[in-house]
Amino acid sequence: MKQGVTLELDRPRTLRYGMNALVKIEELTGKAISKLDLENIAIKDLRAIVYAGLFHEDKALTPEKVADLIDEYSELSLVAEKLGEAMTLAFDN
Repeated sequence: MKQGVTLELDRPRTLRYGMNALVKIEELTGKAISKLDLENIAIKDLRAIVYAGLFHEDKALTPEKVADLIDEYSELSLVAEKLGEAMTLAFDN
């Protein structure tokens, strides 16, 4: 199982990007993983990527709920940092 990165939202949640999460990202963004530029990412794509990374542990989440959790409990800069760490783990193993 891929390692994950803890993201503090309403509770500690684990961002993890295994095969299913990567497919979900491609489905939601309409872009191949190899075409995503995490340095210049659209907010809607960021939301989709975070959602895909959290979905494994909470099937009740939606992209909109994830955005609400980020708004209420975190900051975009921190979320982007954690997302980068989790993506690195996904491709380094």
